[in-house]
Amino acid sequence: MTTQEINELKEAKKGKDTFDHPDFYNIDDLLSEEHKMVRDSVRSYVKRELSPIIEECAQNNYFPSHIVKQMGDVGCFGPQIPAEYGGGGLDYISYGIAMQELERCDSGIRSTASVQGSLVMYPIHKFGSEEQKIKFLPKLGNGDMLGCFGLTEPDHGSNPNGMTTSYKEDGDDIILNGAKLWISNSPQADVAVVWAKDPEGIVRGVIVERGMEGFTTPETHGKWSLRASITGELVFDNVRIPKSNILPGVKGLKGPLTCLNSARYGISWGAIGAAMDCYESAKKYAAQRHQFGRPIGGFQLQQKKLAEMLTEITKAQLVCWRLGTLMNEGKATPAQISLAKRNNVEIAMNIAREARQIHGGMGITGEYPMMRHMMNLESVVTYEGTHDIHLLILGMEITGENAFI
Repeated sequence: MTTQEINELKEAKKGKDTFDHPDFYNIDDLLSEEHKMVRDSVRSYVKRELSPIIEECAQNNYFPSHIVKQMGDVGCFGPQIPAEYGGGGLDYISYGIAMQELERCDSGIRSTASVQGSLVMYPIHKFGSEEQKIKFLPKLGNGDMLGCFGLTEPDHGSNPNGMTTSYKEDGDDIILNGAKLWISNSPQADVAVVWAKDPEGIVRGVIVERGMEGFTTPETHGKWSLRASITGELVFDNVRIPKSNILPGVKGLKGPLTCLNSARYGISWGAIGAAMDCYESAKKYAAQRHQFGRPIGGFQLQQKKLAEMLTEITKAQLVCWRLGTLMNEGKATPAQISLAKRNNVEIAMNIAREARQIHGGMGITGEYPMMRHMMNLESVVTYEGTHDIHLLILGMEITGENAFI
């Protein structure tokens, strides 16, 4: 899509996004003024810049790369990272709210921000050297650089410890070989936080930079999901990297898994945004669509659907608010995060499908958002830990028995 086409779409659809979130339990009363300011800022940006173009981007499998700088300017990248390193210096509830507003627009848009903030900026801030923080974080935070995260491999997804990507030492450098798959942002990323095994077989984090010889990022084509974001591979063919690019603050799988906890937390909020968008569309359609001489919202089965949607959204909102409070206090456990991610993505998928039914045949068109959300959520339910993997994480927490081995 050209700049002119994007501007024409924005002008044609200006003001048509009238979204106002459901808040049946007055959860706004639990939010600070800062939280509401973050929500209003991101929501305003989404309505102005993203909502008018998102359907066409998804239909055309087009990533609107110009939004990277925009999201940086709005503060969507690393809101929870300290301001002195280019983040927003905000709390985890603010971070969650920002992800909710972005995914209310589209999961792919939220994925772009989630990867940047939780999987690239977060590990550099938590595990990186001061030099690495100064070099990369401000540019990632303001959108001058785009980052990606390399953990999943062609043969190793839910079992990351089986990774074969590795490096050997060569003087002041390392030589990296291997490949990563299903990597959001990779084809356009300036930097990649890559997890690989060192000569002793210990997992380490390495910052790989665009332009290093032997480093390529082929794009993944033919996606039916997350079509407004960009996905690809990371391929390392004897890539020479200075040892100063190794993250010094962590060894082992604790590094990537800690990052995934941060990302999963953001997803738990984001999924509510997708659910809200589907619910709001269904509620409006049920009031406008007439059959048998009355709005379909007056029939019992449609009211049942809407009541169940609102119930699940409200429960998910309360889960996320409490989890955000625990995150702010440093008390949230991986199992608690797994519960929220798993539950909220599941209810969002169910709500998208029920909302599609309320819309009847119109629900399969791009005039309404449900089919796009449904397809996106089929990826969200899989990445950052599949639905079943999170079930087993909870099962281990409950029973003390490890079902992974």
